[in-house]
Amino acid sequence: MSEDYSIKLEKYETKNIYDDHVNGSLTVIWRDWDEIIKNHPKMIYVSSVDSGEIKGPHIHTRRESYFTCIHGKVIFVIKKPDGTYVEILSSDENPIMVHVPKNFPSAHMNLSSNISKVLALADIAWKPNDSEMKNDHFDDYDWEKWKNTS
Repeated sequence: MSEDYSIKLEKYETKNIYDDHVNGSLTVIWRDWDEIIKNHPKMIYVSSVDSGEIKGPHIHTRRESYFTCIHGKVIFVIKKPDGTYVEILSSDENPIMVHVPKNFPSAHMNLSSNISKVLALADIAWKPNDSEMKNDHFDDYDWEKWKNTS
């Protein structure tokens, strides 16, 4: 398995049709012909995380997940099989898609002073009675280093 957990996304300026001034941007998350995601998504959702809060850590036992912060700023933390951690920053200003392989524990923390929103793509759709997610602990990880970094 590749150790590339982050994918830099394409971001383009958009322009006003009348006078050509920049009026925003467009970020490409996924196209079926890019082959960035091996198994095409079967579920896409948006998750919000409050300021300073941590979601996870947990493990998805059957699904590959891809996360992109689309509003705010989030640090994603993935625990590798050797016990070391990968930290990937994703934000609306710096759109990075984070790949979390199945059976890898992960968590993410909102570094913004407001709610952050994360777009998630998964190769298996979640069902309400599904039990493929297991909670985990990052007892040796220092979350405090991310406090007051917004």
